[in-house]
Amino acid sequence: MLYFSRWKTLFIWLVVALGVVIATPNLLSDQQLAKLPGWMPDSKVTLGLDLQGGSYIMLQVDRSDIVTDRMNTLVDDVRADLREAQVRYTGLSGSGETAQVRITDPDQFVTAEEALQPLADYVNAGTLNGGTFQEVTIDDDGNGLIRLALTEQGIDYRMRSAVQQSIEVIRRRVDELGTTEPLIQRQGDDRIIVQVPGLDDPQRLKALLNKTAKLTFHMVDTSVNPQDAIEGRPPAGDEVLYSMDDPPVPYVIEKRALISGEDLVDAKAAFDQRTNEPVVNFRFDSRGAQRFAQATQQNVGRPFAIVLDDQIVSAPVINEPILGGSGQISGNFTVQGANDLAVLLRAGALPATLTVVEERTVGPSLGADSIRAGVLASVIGAALVVVFMVAFYGMFGVVANIALFFNIVMLIALLSVIGATLTLPGIAGIVLTIGMAVDSNVLIYERIREERRRNGRSVVQSVDAGFRKAFATIIDANLTTLIAAVILFFLGSGPVRGFAVTLAIGILTTIFSAFYLTRFMISEWVRRRRPKELPKGIRTGMFDGINFSFMNFRRISFAASAILTVASVVGFATHGMNLGIDFTGGSVVQVESKSGPADIGQIRSDLNGLNIGAVQAQGFGSDKDVLIRVPAQDGGANAEQSAISKIRTSLESSYDFVRVEVVGPVVSGELSRSATIGVLASLIAILIYIWFRFEWQFAVGAIIATAHDVLLTIGIFVLTGVEFNLTSIAAVLTIVGYSLNDTVVVYDRVRENLRRYQKMPLPELLDVSINHTLSRTILTALTTMLALAALYLFGGEVIRSFTFAMLFGVAIGTYSSIYIAAPILIAFRLRPDTFQKKDEEKKDTPPEEHGTVTGV
Repeated sequence: MLYFSRWKTLFIWLVVALGVVIATPNLLSDQQLAKLPGWMPDSKVTLGLDLQGGSYIMLQVDRSDIVTDRMNTLVDDVRADLREAQVRYTGLSGSGETAQVRITDPDQFVTAEEALQPLADYVNAGTLNGGTFQEVTIDDDGNGLIRLALTEQGIDYRMRSAVQQSIEVIRRRVDELGTTEPLIQRQGDDRIIVQVPGLDDPQRLKALLNKTAKLTFHMVDTSVNPQDAIEGRPPAGDEVLYSMDDPPVPYVIEKRALISGEDLVDAKAAFDQRTNEPVVNFRFDSRGAQRFAQATQQNVGRPFAIVLDDQIVSAPVINEPILGGSGQISGNFTVQGANDLAVLLRAGALPATLTVVEERTVGPSLGADSIRAGVLASVIGAALVVVFMVAFYGMFGVVANIALFFNIVMLIALLSVIGATLTLPGIAGIVLTIGMAVDSNVLIYERIREERRRNGRSVVQSVDAGFRKAFATIIDANLTTLIAAVILFFLGSGPVRGFAVTLAIGILTTIFSAFYLTRFMISEWVRRRRPKELPKGIRTGMFDGINFSFMNFRRISFAASAILTVASVVGFATHGMNLGIDFTGGSVVQVESKSGPADIGQIRSDLNGLNIGAVQAQGFGSDKDVLIRVPAQDGGANAEQSAISKIRTSLESSYDFVRVEVVGPVVSGELSRSATIGVLASLIAILIYIWFRFEWQFAVGAIIATAHDVLLTIGIFVLTGVEFNLTSIAAVLTIVGYSLNDTVVVYDRVRENLRRYQKMPLPELLDVSINHTLSRTILTALTTMLALAALYLFGGEVIRSFTFAMLFGVAIGTYSSIYIAAPILIAFRLRPDTFQKKDEEKKDTPPEEHGTVTGV
C-alpha cells in the first residue's frame, strides 16, 4: 500500500497540477483571462442565479391553444377542399377536437369523402417524433354527416413542434436583450426553462416572453357602428377588437387578415420625423411587399388595423398605395416599448401562449451579498477545520490540510471542466465536502494509531495496515452518500441539483486525495525519516481510555427515540410543517427599503387591500429588508403573476425588489411528489447496497436508523416552525447520506470484530466496536458541525433553514449510529451461521504475514 512507482507518483502530481491550472482562471477577471496564452484553460465555474442575480423562468405551452389553432386550420382545409371539388355542404363547424360538415347532395357524398381523404393520410414524423401516425380521423353517420377528429398522436406531434419552435423564438428574443450565456432548454413535454444570469430588469424579460407577438393587418369595417356590434352581433366575417389606448377604443374589423407578420424581414425602433414620437419601422419580404401593395391600392381612403395579439396597436387611414414594402407602426409608445415591440417582431411570433408556471428572480445586489456570505462562511469553516486538525494530529494534521486544500482545488477544477453551475447550496456542498475529507483522514489516522497501540506493529506496518483497513470503510461510507447525491440530481431541480453535483464531485476528489495524495505524503515521511514512533503531535489518545457500555442504555435510548419519533409523526399529522412555496404554491418577495428602515406595518396594510389573500410580511436580515409571503391564488399560474404585478405596483416607489419566487400550483404538486419519491428511492437504493455489502441485519438496521433520523429531522421542523422548502429536501437527503456514513463505519468495525472475537457476547462486542471508532465519530461530528455552524452563522438567510437541518441531522445521525443502528443488531440476533462459516474458513488459512514493507 505504501510503495509508489515513479509512474504512479508522476500521475498523482500531474492530476494535482492539472487541477491547479484548470482552477486558476476562477481567480482571474475576464480582462486578465483575455491576456493569457491561447493554450491556457479559461473555463470558469458558472455562478448560479442566487450568486450573480438574474431570472429563472419556467414556461408552459398552452395545449388548448395548439388544439384551437389546429382545429381552425382543419376547418379552413375542409372548406377549401370541398369548394375545390365543387361539393355543396352546410353546417361546417369545429368544437374541441372534432369538426363536422353535412353534405347536402347525397350523390356528392363519395366525391366529398375522396376530397377530404388526404386530410387523414398518415404522417411520417420520424422515429424520434412519434413515427407514423394519423393527425385526423374521418367517419360518417351514413346520412351525409362527416366528422373529422384530431388524434392524440397528432396533437402531441404539434405540441412537440410548438415547443421546439417556441424555444427558437425565445432564444432570438433573449439574444436581442444582449444578455450573456442564457440557458434555454426543454423540460418534459410542454415546458421550457429560461435562465438569464445577470439580468437587471427581469420584468422586461417576462413581458417579452409572455407576448405571443402575432402581428396581422386587417381592414376596418366602417359600415358598422362598433357599439351596435358590441350590443348586438357583428356581421358575418367581422369581429370586435379593442385598441391599446386607455380607455380602450372598440373597432369592428374583418376577420380575414390581409397580411401577417410572417412576411416581415426587419423591424426597428425609430422616431417619427414630424412628431418626434417613438415608432416602429417595419419591412416586408418580396411576397409580403407585393401583398401589402395590392391591399393598400385596393383600399385607399379606408382605415386598416395593425393587430398585435388580438389588440389594435393603431388604425391609420390608407392615404395612398404603399408600394415600397415598408411601413410604420405608431401607438403612443415609450422608447423602451418601441424597442421591445421591434424585438418581438424581429424574433417572430410564438405558436402558442406561454404561461409562467415558476419564477425565481434574484437581484444583482443580493447575488453579490450571497457570494460574500458564502465565501466568508466557507473560509471560516475551512479555517476552523484546519486549526482543529493541527490541534489534534500535529504533523499528520498538516498533511491532512494540504490534501484538503488540493481536494477543494480539484473540486473547483472539475466543476469548471464540466461547466457546472455553482449555487448557494453548492457552496454548502463544498463545506460538507470539507467535513467528509476530514472524516477520511481521521479514519486513516485512527486506524494507524490503533495498529500501533493495540496490535504492537511497527510504524511502517501500522501505516500500511491503517490505509489498507480504512480503504473499504471509506469506500462504503462515501458510496452511500454518493447514492443519495445521484438520486438528488435526477429528481431535484435548480439549486438542489447544483448541490448534488458539488457533493458528488466532492466525494470523488475526497477518495482520490485520501488514498493517493495523503498516502503519498505519509509514505514519503516514513521513507525519509524512518520513524520509530508516530508523531508526538497526535492528541487523540484522550479517547483511548474510554470504555463506555453503550448497550446498557439501549432500552432507554430505544424508548426515548420511539417517543420522539411518534411525537414527530403525530406533530406532522396534526400540526404540519411550515411548508415553503415549493410545496404549497404561492409567492415569496424580498424587498429592500430605498431610504431608512422598512415600515412592515404599512406594507401589510397596503398589501392586504389588494385582494390577494392573507399576506405575511416580516423582517429579514437587516431593518431595511422585508420578506413578503403571498398564498397560492385560486386562478392558477396567471393569477400568481397578477398578484406579483399588484405588489410591484403598490411598493416599487419605496422599495427595491431584490428577490422574487413564484411557484404555480401544478409545479408545487410535482415538487412534492418528486421530493417524496427522492427520499424513498434513496433509502431503497442504499438498502440494496448495504444488503449486498453486509448481511441483511445490517441493511435493516441501517434503514431503521436512517428512517429514525429523517423522522426526527421532520419533527424538529414541526417543533421550530422553520420553513421546509426545496433545499430542506436536499438537507434531508444529505442527512441520510451522512447518517449512513456514520453507521457504516460502526458496522464495518462490528463485522471485523465478529470474525476476531467469536465467543464474545454481542452486546459486549458492539460496545468494543463503538469504543474503537469513538474518536473518529466524535472528531468527524465536531469538524463537520464546525464547518456547518460557520455556514449557518455567516452564510446568509437564504440557506439558513438548509444549514439548520444539516446541523441537527449531523448530531442526530451521530446519536443513531451508536444508540439505534448498533442495538438493532441485537434485536435481529446477528451472529448468523454465515459468519461462523467464514470464521471456520479463516482458521484454516495461514496467519497474515506482517513483514517489513519495502520500497518506502
